[in-house]
Amino acid sequence: MVEAEPLVRGVLLVLRFIVFGLALGLTLISFQAYQKQRTTRLQYAFLGFAFISMGVAVSSVITQLGADADPSIITFFQMVETIPFIIGFSMLYLSLYR
Repeated sequence: MVEAEPLVRGVLLVLRFIVFGLALGLTLISFQAYQKQRTTRLQYAFLGFAFISMGVAVSSVITQLGADADPSIITFFQMVETIPFIIGFSMLYLSLYR
């Protein structure tokens, strides 16, 4: 059972790369849509997906540091991690609301 931990961590790492790739894909698609039609809604959608992608990246880095770092530092980074998500989802909200 001790050997399962590296396997589980490897699977988690692959899954996090998939989530990050999907977030970047959505960001790219929304940017291309914004380039074709420069509307405020598409601009907000692009910015929202960009910030969400940033949040996913920061989240992945934090989980990699989590095993070895001080708990107070991890808590600080987790608080900072939520900021891109708040901005990103706010931008998506604005793009759908307007």
